[in-house]
Amino acid sequence: MTPILNEQVKRNMGRFPKDFMFQLTRKEVVNLTSQNAISRSGHGGRRTLPYAFTEYGALMAATILKSPIAVQMSVFIVRAFVKMREQLMATVTLGKRLAEVEKLLLVHDSALRDLYQKIEPLLMPPEEPEKKRIGFEARESRAKYRAKKLKKPKNKKA
Repeated sequence: MTPILNEQVKRNMGRFPKDFMFQLTRKEVVNLTSQNAISRSGHGGRRTLPYAFTEYGALMAATILKSPIAVQMSVFIVRAFVKMREQLMATVTLGKRLAEVEKLLLVHDSALRDLYQKIEPLLMPPEEPEKKRIGFEARESRAKYRAKKLKKPKNKKA
């Protein structure tokens, strides 16, 4: 199928401007070969650089082949690109929505930070006031409890 497609593309080059189709570079082909996307040369692989089609080019390529299989593939390609576009639009819509949510979160984040700073002093336990003793409290100097040393009586001579 690929050789027939290549032949038809070459016969209808007017239908494929540069924004519809381009030829891969050798570096790109080596990269595809290393990823097993295409077979290596020497094993029945390509001898020329392959073409790559943009969305519009793929749709145009689908119209140049006339076999029943080509018609089925045309329908498949059109559906695949429509599905891909829907997914892309959903992704773009989701990206916009995420940006809006992020802005909203930033606003809420700063509001919550301000609220926390105002509430934080209220969350700290209050300092306990000094407890007053119950009852009468006299402030007197300390009593002296040390006993004086008794002097020994002197022996008197009679």
